[in-house]
Amino acid sequence: MSAAQGTYSRRPVPTARGGAVQSVRDSLVVAQRNLIRMARIPEVVIFGLIQPIMFVVLFSYVFGGSIAVGGSTDPATYREFLMAGIFAQTVTFATAGAGAGIADDMHKGLIDRFRSLPMARGAVLTGRTLADLVQTALTLVVLAVVAVIVGWRIHEGVLKALAGFALLLLLGYAFSWIGALIGLSVRTPEAATSGGLIWLFPLTFISNAFVPADNMPTVLRTIAEWNPFSATVQAARQLFGNLPEGYPVPAAWPMQHPVWASLIWSVLIIVAFRSLAVRKYRSATA
Repeated sequence: MSAAQGTYSRRPVPTARGGAVQSVRDSLVVAQRNLIRMARIPEVVIFGLIQPIMFVVLFSYVFGGSIAVGGSTDPATYREFLMAGIFAQTVTFATAGAGAGIADDMHKGLIDRFRSLPMARGAVLTGRTLADLVQTALTLVVLAVVAVIVGWRIHEGVLKALAGFALLLLLGYAFSWIGALIGLSVRTPEAATSGGLIWLFPLTFISNAFVPADNMPTVLRTIAEWNPFSATVQAARQLFGNLPEGYPVPAAWPMQHPVWASLIWSVLIIVAFRSLAVRKYRSATA
């Protein structure tokens, strides 16, 4: 036997390709994969639309006229006040779907397969969150049409309205990284769904989304005023022109400067939880 025949060649272990351009390419490939997967399961998108539409109808016609906003109990005033909160709740509740999707990939062993490929670190998670962002944007478009049907209007022009929606999507993208971390930390998609929702309910309801925060007890009012969710809701209302006359703007800095507060909160959440999620991704096992 020759030396060449007796020598076994070792298969090189794939290494992650570096560079920002390669990272973007890998992320877009994964995002495309997830969008194709979502398109093949349209019922997920449909069911994702039903809940926010139900919230619009129920809050508009059940609570409209019962809650005073800026000293007015006019149902039309409350509907315009409400919609920014419904939009924000919709983009943040998409967090549970992001976590469940990643947990499902973990459960099926797909994450281990992705890690064996020579692709940029974090591209799997970035691609997943980008795909969820696209789905959330489509949901917002449909929800905005429903809001117009029930009487919601913008009063500050199209450009400011688009800026308001951009802030909402940025918050949703930021929260999707929290969902990614949860999805990597649990064992089943069901646990990811439960874990992704349980903290969202106090976050969204201890806020200014559905009722003015000035009627809350002092402790809850302070939490609501510094809640990143509240900052984005307040910014969207300001940009949409949906703050009614006589509405008392709290003295807290995030409420006085909601656009800046929303941007700062969203960026901080993305930086912090993306780092934690990528670190968890490197060590997670199915």
